[in-house]
Amino acid sequence: MTEKAYKLISHNKKAGHNYSFIETLEVGISLLGNEVKSIRLGRVNLRDAFARIVNGELWLFNCHINPYALAHSVSKVDPIRNRKLLLHKRQLNKWLGKVQEKGLTIVPIKLYFSGQRVKLQIALAKAKKLHDKREAIKQKDVTRSLRKAQKRY
Repeated sequence: MTEKAYKLISHNKKAGHNYSFIETLEVGISLLGNEVKSIRLGRVNLRDAFARIVNGELWLFNCHINPYALAHSVSKVDPIRNRKLLLHKRQLNKWLGKVQEKGLTIVPIKLYFSGQRVKLQIALAKAKKLHDKREAIKQKDVTRSLRKAQKRY
């Protein structure tokens, strides 16, 4: 199976440091025309964003999309408004059970273009404890030093 080519717009690197990902999913996002133009310019920030299930729908909160500079002043919207995420009801119900039962959270990882459409990769994640973060940093240091040693020989 071949993967689709995509153009990465924004990547939430901090999420990989703070959470361990259990399962990932590609979802669509409901946007306005001016927001899409702004996203094409890369004026988006996922750092503080999170997703939550409200009234049987999945919503994205705190995703900051700068207003498009050339847009008409009447059509400019709030840059951190809540945006609806688009996915199948089966997938939503499956994740709803896991979030409620196990205390997991839904974290956005990547925002990218897949063809002409804007897609968001979200993950079902569990928060890392402080000692888990330290262990991950130690592992990265060890692998980095091993790679450095292999390059020398």
